[in-house]
Amino acid sequence: MVAGICAGAVAAALLVAGSGGVDGHADGYRMSTSARFAPPTAFVPSAAITYDMGLVPAGAWIQVTQRTEPLGATTVRLRVKGMQPGHRYGVHVHQKPCAADPDAAGGHYQHEPGTGEHHVTAENEVWLDFTPDRDGTAEASAHHGWGFRRGEASSVVIHDEPGSKGARVGCFTVPFGWVTGTG
Repeated sequence: MVAGICAGAVAAALLVAGSGGVDGHADGYRMSTSARFAPPTAFVPSAAITYDMGLVPAGAWIQVTQRTEPLGATTVRLRVKGMQPGHRYGVHVHQKPCAADPDAAGGHYQHEPGTGEHHVTAENEVWLDFTPDRDGTAEASAHHGWGFRRGEASSVVIHDEPGSKGARVGCFTVPFGWVTGTG
């Protein structure tokens, strides 16, 4: 019964936060969602998973917001609390949802998909690198003149170092949306 209540609460939270895309809506797409990190084996699952509790402590908080304008320009904002003070983290939007296996989130979302060095940039991907203050709090944002393609952006992965590489230490499944004709 508790699992059913938790699943219902998660589904309700996603619906309130916003999921999916908006077909031709005059206001574009807006979404905000947050969660507390928990290990993948937690009794009560979370949309935010920690793979390294030294860098992403259980109970640390994350919030992601998205605003996509009607013509596709997109801003993604990230806020965190309870992270390792002074540590430099790398953060990217990834293609698939989080799971117990850190690799399940797939690769970075890319506006122009490719494997060349010119594809792995902050201009072609959504990078939200941050360094928490002494209280473990940080914010980051990225703005692009393009929007996500339907169903191709599903999570935010926290890496143990900034830039385009680093071990995956946390993951947050996010209901990113799109506006028809932006991707």
